[in-house]
Amino acid sequence: MNAPVTSMIQPDHTLGQLRARLEPHTALPLVFNYAGRTIQPGYHVTEIKAAHFSALDCGGNPDQWAETVLQVEDLPAREGNDTMSVGKFLSILARVEQALSMDPSSRVTIEISRPGEAMQVFDIARVEKGQGRMELELAMRPAICKPRHRASQPEGACCGPATQSAACCA
Repeated sequence: MNAPVTSMIQPDHTLGQLRARLEPHTALPLVFNYAGRTIQPGYHVTEIKAAHFSALDCGGNPDQWAETVLQVEDLPAREGNDTMSVGKFLSILARVEQALSMDPSSRVTIEISRPGEAMQVFDIARVEKGQGRMELELAMRPAICKPRHRASQPEGACCGPATQSAACCA
């Protein structure tokens, strides 16, 4: 599996950004590329979660964020079933938004697997218009030590140095 890996603390794509990129292309099929493969045309969005997290990292630093978690089952096409269109995907999101409070600035997380496989967690690396379809290029999300990651980042050019946080407990 040579899928790209993200190690960003900031979201790669927010829910609002994803919607904005997809909305002009409602008639096109929506395809996910992950872990070196393209999702099968019968995929199913099994669940959408609006999650709010409060956490303490290994350095004792508190953090809070919102995520929209899309759980997708990678299935072969059934007879008479085409790949889901962007329009249908957006209508599923709209239905969820009627029932749940969805934060447009939330980080989008994709949980995906085929039946019988362990679910994998991905970030959206890119949203691109391909040949006659919209493609979500997914990147594996590794576990990271946030204090060590923050310490390895260059100082912010526009805002001065980042505030110092507690070091990793390791």
